[in-house]
Amino acid sequence: MRKNEDAASVPVKDRVLYKDNHIIAVAKLPSEIVQSDISGDPTLADAVKEFIRASCGKPGNVFLGIPHRLDRPTSGVVLFARTGKALARLAAMFRDREIRKFYWAVVDKPPPETEGRLEHYLIRDRTKNKSFAVPSDKKGAKKALLTYRLERATKSYYMLEIELETGRHHQIRAQFAALNIHIKGDLKYGAARSNPGGGICLHARQVEFVHPVTGKPVVITAPFPEEQIWQSAEPEQPEPEQPEPESV
Repeated sequence: MRKNEDAASVPVKDRVLYKDNHIIAVAKLPSEIVQSDISGDPTLADAVKEFIRASCGKPGNVFLGIPHRLDRPTSGVVLFARTGKALARLAAMFRDREIRKFYWAVVDKPPPETEGRLEHYLIRDRTKNKSFAVPSDKKGAKKALLTYRLERATKSYYMLEIELETGRHHQIRAQFAALNIHIKGDLKYGAARSNPGGGICLHARQVEFVHPVTGKPVVITAPFPEEQIWQSAEPEQPEPEQPEPESV
């Protein structure tokens, strides 16, 4: 994908990460919405439905369940269910924390330690569409847990790998903001400036789970966005081995 490329110019068929008869996983772009909201903008879910209809020759309405979502400015793996059975089981697996979720984030300050665990209590302000860390005894507060590891550092930014243990509203953004650490481009939570295109440097990198129908382990990884700042995160591909010269 080219820098700042919008969803309309990157068809779903080029972003499918995993597909079988029960599940389809797609790489979401920054600023793309998973399902409809008040903006009325085109959704990833509708684009995936159209892809299934066209690629599988399905007439009429296509079933597509949404067991989880990503924030609009976030990129990365989104899982969809292709059957009602898969939707019910995936939703229960997300609720029961049976799906491991790994994110990468580019932030403006180093975390307290090179690796650690953050525990906060968050409350959601629906008027502002924002979550805040609050004392644990505040009415409506919900515990938020994540672990992180510092992976890379430059003169200006720090790259973290994060595993979510809970799934609260804007959890990663709110927990690090509570430490006065801001995700690059995230104006809502205190970043100094926006990113071109309106996305933020938070990427849902990988999910790991046991397939809800087949029982087989599944690992799905989304490639990093092609903005230059992410390039150091992508592991280098090993050089192909050269055959030894034949003896003469």
